[in-house]
Amino acid sequence: MDTLVRRIEGQLEQLPVPVAVTLPSGRHAGKGHPSVVLTFRDWSALAVMAAGQIGHMAEDIVEGRIAVEGRMRDLMAAASALLPGSPVGSDTGWWTQVIRRARSITSHSPQRDAQQIQFHYDVSDDFYALWLDPRRVYSCAYYRDTGMSLAQAQEAKLDHICRKLMLRPGERFLDIGAGWGGLLLWAAEHYGVDATGITLSRNQHAHVQRLIEERRLQARVRVELRDYRDLDEAQGYDKIASVGMFEHVGLVNMPVYFGKIVRLLKPGGLVMNHGITAGGVGTSQLGAGMGDFIDKYIFPGGELLHVSQVLREAALAGLEMVDTENLRPHYARTLWAWSDALESQLDEAQRVLETTGRAGDAGKVLRAYRLYLSGSAMCFEQGWIGLHQILATRPDGRPETGSLKGAQSMYPFNRSYIYS
Repeated sequence: MDTLVRRIEGQLEQLPVPVAVTLPSGRHAGKGHPSVVLTFRDWSALAVMAAGQIGHMAEDIVEGRIAVEGRMRDLMAAASALLPGSPVGSDTGWWTQVIRRARSITSHSPQRDAQQIQFHYDVSDDFYALWLDPRRVYSCAYYRDTGMSLAQAQEAKLDHICRKLMLRPGERFLDIGAGWGGLLLWAAEHYGVDATGITLSRNQHAHVQRLIEERRLQARVRVELRDYRDLDEAQGYDKIASVGMFEHVGLVNMPVYFGKIVRLLKPGGLVMNHGITAGGVGTSQLGAGMGDFIDKYIFPGGELLHVSQVLREAALAGLEMVDTENLRPHYARTLWAWSDALESQLDEAQRVLETTGRAGDAGKVLRAYRLYLSGSAMCFEQGWIGLHQILATRPDGRPETGSLKGAQSMYPFNRSYIYS
């Protein structure tokens, strides 16, 4: 035990922020005037810290084996320094791939996907409203100007997607994974499209339905509680967006997912796939216990692909990538904005979760989300995970389509239209 304590004391000396710890025996270690204080109630949790398993350390915090005092920003600065190395692996061995595929198969039936989506998104609408922007856009914002507020950056993101898709009045537009309706309603109100959104979250479906009725958009906007695999292919869509959704699809279902998009998209049409991507090639989650933490407490069944794998799967399905943009640092800033907003009203968040969410687990849920938001911000800053917007077309096979001979789609093969 003395060896373990000495190792912890050595770690504390190397951290970029002053951290103090209280051991289960009551003994104190670390620097005076600490920014972060960790109180260990279990010796096993101390061993986890000594090993640099920060994801499992986060689990100990959620379960109450470690108590934390201090800012999440300071805690994450310390956590990143505790890692023994990069958590981004690239284990592409055949056995690892077999296990990964087997896990993906069992995690992504339509019933399991619905349960997993509802586990996360149906925690409590009122809880999410505390720290999201007024439109409740729950995906990476786009800080076109550095002085933008979160709300402004989210509107900039919605418009950025609509511009990339070249939305036009009257076009049939599909939003796969419509969330609380931010993009669906922005596209309908600002670009005049006939818009359909789908979600597996009952809370989100009810919320968006209310917004559609309040704004009297029933004639050309609808939201359905539906799995993407069950969408009717009889009438194609001119434009399709999938924002923050394909992380839930699973490796094994990527051919199904992109194949469905191809069949839903009219020849010559455009699709925007906006989602989180893995930092390592061939891995689906971060190491050091971080991926395990996310899977257990936040996004069960979530899987990340490297952008190269996403592009390969899209191409195999028949889509042509025409533009790819990495918004990774934008997501770091977005997550810190969410984290800061939650940290500023912890008492209210606890009350909301006790009255509208999982009452018996309110404390655990709040601790998990505090770590998830700040930890994810750290991971995007470090480059351990990314965020890519991939714009693709379904070529129509006609050389005369488009602004250039051989374009085979409405995409002009010139980015100027997006930014003008």
